[in-house]
Amino acid sequence: MMDSRPPALPRWAWLTVCLLAPIALLNYLDRQMLAAMKSSVMTDIPDIGSEANWGRMLGQFKWVYAFLSPVGGWIADRFGRRITICGSLFAWSAVTWWTGHVHSYGELLTARSLMGISEAFYIPAALALIADYHTGETRSRAVSYHQMGIYCGVILGGFTGYAAEMPGLGWRGAFGWSGVVGMALAVPMLFFLKDRPRQEAAQSGATSGLGSVRALLTNRSFLLLVLYFTLPALAGWVVRDWMPAILKSEFKIGQGKAGVSATLYWQSAAIVGAFVGGWLADRRMRKTPRGRIHISAVGMLMIIPALFGVGFSPQTGELWVAVAFLILFGLGWGFFDTNNMPILCQVAPSEQRATGYGLMNMVSIGCGGLADWGFGLMRDRHLPLAAIFSVFASVALVSVFLVLMIRPTEVQPPSDATSPGQP
Repeated sequence: MMDSRPPALPRWAWLTVCLLAPIALLNYLDRQMLAAMKSSVMTDIPDIGSEANWGRMLGQFKWVYAFLSPVGGWIADRFGRRITICGSLFAWSAVTWWTGHVHSYGELLTARSLMGISEAFYIPAALALIADYHTGETRSRAVSYHQMGIYCGVILGGFTGYAAEMPGLGWRGAFGWSGVVGMALAVPMLFFLKDRPRQEAAQSGATSGLGSVRALLTNRSFLLLVLYFTLPALAGWVVRDWMPAILKSEFKIGQGKAGVSATLYWQSAAIVGAFVGGWLADRRMRKTPRGRIHISAVGMLMIIPALFGVGFSPQTGELWVAVAFLILFGLGWGFFDTNNMPILCQVAPSEQRATGYGLMNMVSIGCGGLADWGFGLMRDRHLPLAAIFSVFASVALVSVFLVLMIRPTEVQPPSDATSPGQP
């Protein structure tokens, strides 16, 4: 008689998630601070000049990050997740520290480019490491806990608008201290994090970078997932990067209040969405292998009306209306975001997952950089927010049909309780 109990998790499985969550927090805190401190930075570095230049600077990070994400993923597949994660953490933290010392637009562009290089290696490696340990019905929940660290980082980043206005700290001090904390954290993580040993076949398959890329690019379900991952992210990056400035200008509030209003509520909702979406997806998987796809699509159905509402909220003159629709956006984003790597695991083998997520990042964040730059241009030309966000909502609607076309192919691997070893 077949044993229907779920296989035992390796003892390092949940500890790995706990160790990665604070690193994810720092990863997004260091990105988000600049958006929340926009007024202070532009005042201190006047040669930034225009909204379009600010948007180009935001896009610069994303284009570099996008280009190198597949490289970071392949390195994690080839040489190990642990060393990739710790090296990325130390490097981006050093760049964060240096960002607090720049004095011109050119130096700021350079700093954001270096930030893109150094951060490109983290997310593919971290999510692949979690997926290595959580091979069964805990996978969506495990990813959701990691993503909660990201959302907490964005929330803390929103509060840095207040920090930028503190005489004893300022925006430069905020970058400096964040960088020091990250560099200090990288050293112990090198000893605490552990790669999970993989089968020889998987390790040998990971040595062929071009082979992995070729296999992914001929995988129909993977290509659909890339498009699904990208289209909502156009709006997601604009909400994350521009919403503090949007709320400040449209509702005539201070930089600190705008930064908190633009991050705290929807990111808190995303934490709830990630937790509930991960739990529902794992439960739904007991009934159908398309369970994670279904829950992700439900999240997208929340995002679509939320984008329409955010765009129209300035016409009401009420900040709470914008916040309410941002909360709905956050709930949907949690459902969506927490299931992307688990869905990837259903269409790509273990030795291709970090590379695959890197390719997804390359397309998604590259297009997100164009969205940031284009949004700045449209703001300079005073296009209505309602029209801009209506386009984003329409694009998100297309993505619902794309995810429902994905066909899972993963065969559940046999689980073992092998302790992880050092690479």
